[in-house]
Amino acid sequence: MAPEPIAYFRGKILPADQAQVPVMTHALHYGTAVFEGIRGNWNEDEGKIFIFRPLEHFQRFLDGCRILRMSLPHTAEELVQITKDLVQSGGFKEDLYIRPLAFKSEPKVANLKLHELSDDFVIIALPFGRYIDTEVAHCITASWRRMDETMIPPRVKISGLYVNSILAKTDAILAGFDEAILLNQEGHVAEGSGENLFLVKNGGLVTPPLYNNILSGITRDTVIHLAKAELDIPIEERPIGRSELYLADELFLTGTAAHLTPVGELDMRPIADGRVGPITQRLQEFYSDLIRGRNPKYSHWCTAASPN
Repeated sequence: MAPEPIAYFRGKILPADQAQVPVMTHALHYGTAVFEGIRGNWNEDEGKIFIFRPLEHFQRFLDGCRILRMSLPHTAEELVQITKDLVQSGGFKEDLYIRPLAFKSEPKVANLKLHELSDDFVIIALPFGRYIDTEVAHCITASWRRMDETMIPPRVKISGLYVNSILAKTDAILAGFDEAILLNQEGHVAEGSGENLFLVKNGGLVTPPLYNNILSGITRDTVIHLAKAELDIPIEERPIGRSELYLADELFLTGTAAHLTPVGELDMRPIADGRVGPITQRLQEFYSDLIRGRNPKYSHWCTAASPN
């Protein structure tokens, strides 16, 4: 029998369905929460799960907490250790998704003052396979625009913000596509509903800059580093027009859940020949080894957990 989802909640490790909160919890009504998505990647040869870049994830997590005036009783390093202990206790021997969530826990409604509300957090670990279940994604440009920095800070994962992504993703799926691409308020390309975006043109990578209201993605940062340091691929961060995507040599999405997902079609237009391009493939292969602890040079990015 496969292991069930588990949680670290209020100092204890317990089945996830036992980590419960009252229906009047502020975050449930107003989206006053911050979350992260972290991958645990199973390495069959070593019999270990490698948690990829957890420190960077928890640093971003705590940044989001600061924005929402939350104070957690742990440092990023302590949260990494808690996560490692949680994963090891679950007996998992498969890929995982790890979900830290900090939230305004006060059982109050009709209160819009963050500084008056208490905080709590939980970390959940559960088996998780492919997020976009296809080799090459077919995408559509969303009618919904990416939220602006002047509305809700987009560089961290604030729960209420993700209604924006959920609307775009739902419309895309119901229309027969795999994913949505959102534009920002100026009409430039922002990102997918849950992923950053890169295009390949003339042998180089182009990706939107952070000031285009995108998430400060950990996988995005990893790809930028690998392109520069390992594969000698030029990279440019600049605003991208929608039609530039149609004319790209390659196009792919990056995210903790999605890994590196090639895009073969956008708005019913093929991207080049619609197949996985050579640069995308090189990055996929390097990244796949990296996240499973197979590259000693980047062992500092992986926290190994052995199932109990």
